[in-house]
Amino acid sequence: MHDDQVEVDADTVAALIEEQFPRWRGRAVRRVSSTGTVNAIFRIGDDLSARFPLRASDAAQALTVLEREARAGAELAQVSPFPVPEPVALGRPGAGFPMPWSVQTWVSGTDAFTADPGGSDAFAEDLAAFIEALRKAGTRGRRFSGGGRGGVLTDHDEWMATCFEESERLSGRPDGAPLDVPRLRRLWSRFRTLPRTGADVMSHGDLIPGNVLVTGDRLGGVLDTGDFGPADPALDLVGAWHLLRPGPREVLRRTLACDDLEWERGKAWAFEQAMGVVWYYVDSNPTMSAMGRRTLARILESTE
Repeated sequence: MHDDQVEVDADTVAALIEEQFPRWRGRAVRRVSSTGTVNAIFRIGDDLSARFPLRASDAAQALTVLEREARAGAELAQVSPFPVPEPVALGRPGAGFPMPWSVQTWVSGTDAFTADPGGSDAFAEDLAAFIEALRKAGTRGRRFSGGGRGGVLTDHDEWMATCFEESERLSGRPDGAPLDVPRLRRLWSRFRTLPRTGADVMSHGDLIPGNVLVTGDRLGGVLDTGDFGPADPALDLVGAWHLLRPGPREVLRRTLACDDLEWERGKAWAFEQAMGVVWYYVDSNPTMSAMGRRTLARILESTE
């Protein structure tokens, strides 16, 4: 999926465990099929999972990121009303793998790509309960920092310009209808000016189908917790557009009592994310690219 991608297989993972965590020696190691774009996931026995960064980076810097993610995941586990992975250990480079890696508890369930919960009002209520519990956790004086989603919409203008240019190149491909880029540009020109009114709240930050587990028609768990932190209160509303169809989407909005401005900003963050994944993963991760197209279609339908 990435030009600088690092490959890792089950034999390498088993060797790393043998070398660094002999207490888990002999456990079955199985790669987990995933649409994830950041880590390769391996299951270790029945109750653990190991995450290996897909993109090459400085090992010391990567360790700093993993340590921060472990702290964030542990904090989220204390407040989440639904199962989330909890940090267990950090591994070192070795056995041919050049970067640190992490071990977490395994959370059972079916991801929302495979078991689409988009038509379930009960799932929407659960998702709202998850978002509300995070908001109530309190930032302890922390504020959003960094260059990702959750801060100032206009900070993403340069990235969006790239997305529009790359999306124009999708026209003529046989694997999907071209995007109406002029209309999408006009929509961003409106989204980017939406004012921010609410103070930062604690946020998951990436409520896409691959990070959400479904049990029956209910929320069974939430993955990828390492970005838990303070952000725009509208950020977790991306889940309304990535995960839900119109009826359940309205259930989530009503349950969270979102006003018009907060709702539109949530739509703007979902738009920013969707524009990026459509073209970036069109060949390397078609499931993610298709998710982006679906989210854009939902947003466009809501603006007609």
